[in-house]
Amino acid sequence: MARPSKNRKVGKMPSCCHFFTEQTAQDKNNRIILNVDEYEAIRLIDYTGLTQEQCAARMGVGRATVQAVYAAARTKLARFLVEGTRLEIGGGNYELCGDSLGSDGNEHGHGKGDNKMKIAVTYENGMIFQHFGHTEQFKLYQVENDQIVSSEVVNTNGSGHGALAGFLKEKGVDVLICGGIGGGARNALAEAGIQLYPGAAGEADVQVKSLLAGSLSYDPDTTCNHHHEHGEGEDCGSHGHGDHHCGGHCHE
Repeated sequence: MARPSKNRKVGKMPSCCHFFTEQTAQDKNNRIILNVDEYEAIRLIDYTGLTQEQCAARMGVGRATVQAVYAAARTKLARFLVEGTRLEIGGGNYELCGDSLGSDGNEHGHGKGDNKMKIAVTYENGMIFQHFGHTEQFKLYQVENDQIVSSEVVNTNGSGHGALAGFLKEKGVDVLICGGIGGGARNALAEAGIQLYPGAAGEADVQVKSLLAGSLSYDPDTTCNHHHEHGEGEDCGSHGHGDHHCGGHCHE
């Protein structure tokens, strides 16, 4: 029986997770997925200037593992630059631990209030609502040092689809967990710098805790691209498992 892969510690999530040209904006089949742990290796080594040994210590893995992760990441970045295809960041074996790296490349302790983040979840009756464009509520979670310190339910007041990205940005949201979501809304969220975790299902509180623990079950390929007149058609309750196409209004 193969030994499960050890989660790699990630200090900071990417502010933007979707990169594409005008020619590849709508082409979701031809894309490169850069795992979050691969992104972290690039961030620590190429952006902050750490050595591979320092990077390994930060990510809680051996140097050989970092070498492999870093090499895979650079290969993907090279393909993205040469082939001009889409690049998306998501998935991988990782846990979010908070970035305690100072400008000198050494670790420093966090004071109270550091590592803050606001997470939004499409919300209905305690569960993750399965249709981003039609959610009437979001539950917002304020997180400090990977712990939920407060939460509130807010109404969208009729905002829909792409307008919801602006709504979330105004609320200071960093991360969104949802069920089905259309391509236009994805792009709007990316432009707003909001990290997206689509294809999730279940109790909102439980799934947020799973995200903070690095064990959220979600599907980055989840789409919501069918629409019907006057809201008729099947609902989106199947998101998170199997077929991730919903029957609601998903045109952007």
